Amino acid sequence: MSRIGNRKLQIPTGVEASLNGSLLTVKSSKGTLELNIDPLVIVTINENVIETKPVDDTPRANVMSGTVNSLINNMLVGVNEGYTKGLEIVGVGYRFNVSGNKIGINAGFSHPVEVVCPEGITVKSISNTEIELFGIDKQKVSEFAAKVREIRSPEPYKGKGIRYKGEHIRRKEGKKAAK
Repeated sequence: MSRIGNRKLQIPTGVEASLNGSLLTVKSSKGTLELNIDPLVIVTINENVIETKPVDDTPRANVMSGTVNSLINNMLVGVNEGYTKGLEIVGVGYRFNVSGNKIGINAGFSHPVEVVCPEGITVKSISNTEIELFGIDKQKVSEFAAKVREIRSPEPYKGKGIRYKGEHIRRKEGKKAAK
């Protein structure tokens, strides 16, 4: 039995949640998020509490109740506080150039790589080697951060590349001198 699916979610002040058929809408001053509820899950909103329950006792329904509960929690946190993902770039001459909603990345290629931020995500330059992505949708922020990291993912020998802030790269030992 999923314990996460049994969790009761408190709706924070300043956030509105409404259920229209199988569409859950969460609104605040930061924005609006919507979620189509799986038919195996029953979602109820009573005063300031959202509850999820499986339709029956099948394992699939139980799993989906926990998943939907987590997705709803991510929506509530997103519209209330938002999500931030930090990226840093390591390497000689590697840098980020932020202008508006575009990120220019110099990462050892013969040309700078330009990436356009999707709608709903803002980028802030902390320094020329660090940026911070912000948005209300956890999935979009994480997916875009992964897309940027993929441009030059960190290599294990020198650790050069784009990594998440605070990410530890497992380093490998290079070639040893022949005896």
